[in-house]
Amino acid sequence: MKGLFQTKWSVISIAVLCSVLWGSAFPVLKISYEELQMAPDDIIAKIVFAGIRFLLAGVIVLAILLIINPKRIFITRRQLFVLVILGIVQTALQYFFFYNGLAKVTGMQGSILAASGTFFTVILAHYYYKNDRLNWKKSIGLTAGFIGIIIANWGQELRLSFDWDGEGFMILSGVTTAVATIMAKELATGIHPFAVTGWQLSLGAILMLVIGVPQISKDAITFSPLGWGLLIYLALLSSAAFGLWYSLLKYNHAGEISIYKFVSPVAGTSLSSIFVPGENLNVSIILAIMMVAMGIIAVNYPSKQVDQLKQKQVG
Repeated sequence: MKGLFQTKWSVISIAVLCSVLWGSAFPVLKISYEELQMAPDDIIAKIVFAGIRFLLAGVIVLAILLIINPKRIFITRRQLFVLVILGIVQTALQYFFFYNGLAKVTGMQGSILAASGTFFTVILAHYYYKNDRLNWKKSIGLTAGFIGIIIANWGQELRLSFDWDGEGFMILSGVTTAVATIMAKELATGIHPFAVTGWQLSLGAILMLVIGVPQISKDAITFSPLGWGLLIYLALLSSAAFGLWYSLLKYNHAGEISIYKFVSPVAGTSLSSIFVPGENLNVSIILAIMMVAMGIIAVNYPSKQVDQLKQKQVG
């Protein structure tokens, strides 16, 4: 099993699979909104739906951890406090913006706008870590990425479209992702990655359900067999992609696999154009995908200094 996560082509295949799974969430969510008859402006319905999904995903991750390493599922009081904070920021707040923002933009736009989290993380890391400063490669990547995000909101009529509760929420979701990434790295040291994700997903989801369930109207969400299937798929893709990704991180350098995250917006836009009615690829979207993908590759491309350090460590 260890070799599966170390062989070059299997590592690439698994990294690409994870990115495709994350990308597939965009069209699946758009279809889910229609199938479950959730109104675009119904914020509470989105909160409850996200809460159900991530509670299922969190429980699945914790169940996997219970099987592979039962002792790591237990946490201290201090760790519980940290995980509650992460649950609030990384699950409840981030996905409040994400779910409600995605309801107001297309699946293709959402796939591209969500990539802003990668770029905001690079910017925050520059100011927070002395050994993770911006260089010319990262600067070019950030420029290309943000240009792509702007182009994604440029319609066929060459008019810039931006609504705070649509594109704005997606950008805020990206900012929250970046903040949560730094917080998780700093606060969650010593906690097994599966425990971090499982607990913060579950705790954040419980908060969303506690807030949403008492306020939701009777017919806000109409479940159907297909709707349940889509919900279960979303929960499973989160837990599966997470499990595979962290298994890769365990045996490989982060930059070596993060570079394949460019596949996520490509998959998200492509799958949205195939499965979401009324969404079609156009020149601006294709150009935006290219710019964002180039940006993700550039900011994650390992520098010569990193390669030299790795060679010294191996020697």
